Amino acid sequence: MTEEIPAVLARAFRDEWGQVVATLIRVTGDWDLAEECAQEAFALALQSWPRDGVPRSPGAWLTTAARNRATDRLRRAAVGAAKLREAAAMAHDTEFLEVPDEIPDDRLRLMFTCCHPALAPEARVALTLRTLAGLSTAEIARAFLVGEQTMSKRLTRAKQKIKNAGIPYRVPPAHLLPERTPAVLAVLYLLFNEGYAATAGADLLRLDLAGEAIRLARVLAELMPDEPEALGLFALMLLHHARREARTGQDGELITLEEQDRACWDRVAIAEGVELLDSALRRRRPGPYQIQAAIAACHATADSAEETDWPQIAALYGQLARIAPSAVVELNRAVAISMADGPAVGLRLVEALRDRGELVGYYLLPATRADLLRRLRRDAEAASAYREALALTTTDTERRYLARRLDEVSKNAGDTP
Repeated sequence: MTEEIPAVLARAFRDEWGQVVATLIRVTGDWDLAEECAQEAFALALQSWPRDGVPRSPGAWLTTAARNRATDRLRRAAVGAAKLREAAAMAHDTEFLEVPDEIPDDRLRLMFTCCHPALAPEARVALTLRTLAGLSTAEIARAFLVGEQTMSKRLTRAKQKIKNAGIPYRVPPAHLLPERTPAVLAVLYLLFNEGYAATAGADLLRLDLAGEAIRLARVLAELMPDEPEALGLFALMLLHHARREARTGQDGELITLEEQDRACWDRVAIAEGVELLDSALRRRRPGPYQIQAAIAACHATADSAEETDWPQIAALYGQLARIAPSAVVELNRAVAISMADGPAVGLRLVEALRDRGELVGYYLLPATRADLLRRLRRDAEAASAYREALALTTTDTERRYLARRLDEVSKNAGDTP
């Protein structure tokens, strides 16, 4: 096997997994069959591509291979003439893809399907991330701040409920779309977050996931132009993604917001994000994504770190905490207050959060506390907090950043990291 094949196959998995699974679920109506046949298609590619070469269109090859596996499974299972007709229809590469629908994308269509109101909200999001985004159970568990075993049980229960309750894999009628929109937005938000700041691995950024989330958010915003939260989420993604080139250095090191070269920011994306946000806010139905987009806009439109309107950001986090309360929001609010009123004020808020115990295991809590202690020149305490954060972080980029900070404060404290 050439060294190129694993990299090509890994890229194909990132780019094509969701489409292959979404297409098979839509056509066969069988969740497990779709995932299993997609897995078999990738396994077959691992065997045949080194021998036969990488196909011109890896996605089409994988879809065809998965489709053929599904056809064989359906025939062997003898599930009835209707299923066999569906399997036969899958033999035409273009025919089965060109199904008219209100939602013009298989993956987005399946997001709405997975977000059935009979499922618990967290199960809807987790199932969609696992099936369509190809995220591992561990990645999804970290996004929800729960253990991997807990998340695995949730996924299993949700699949069983779909099967036992006979939940159909179909697009809901237009009047039912709004009730599923919050879960779809949550899926896109978590998908983007995994691309914007990966929960594990060598790289901080997974631009493939972030780009896919942005593409789907654009489709959703066009589908629901009068839904302000859809516009707000799309704006939020664009405003964050605009900083992608400045967030890491040439060696992959993390560059904090205040140290980023703002000349590298994507001004076109920022302008589009601000315009979308303005359009959403004009509808006078504020929601969490619009508020987060407004916070991102404060950062994106400031000419320098010093000119950032931190009091306004702190106020926006206060508003966000009222309509979507969470310990993570409170942590971010504490950071904004520390920038507006000083690190001592922020530290008191962070330590109050720590004492409540709601963010145990969340590395950004000790990392934030360490940074505030560093700014207060309490270097020995900062070093201890950095060590705690290092033990919890799961990405190499952030681990290297924390290690540099630990080395800095340890030297100031006359200690060793």
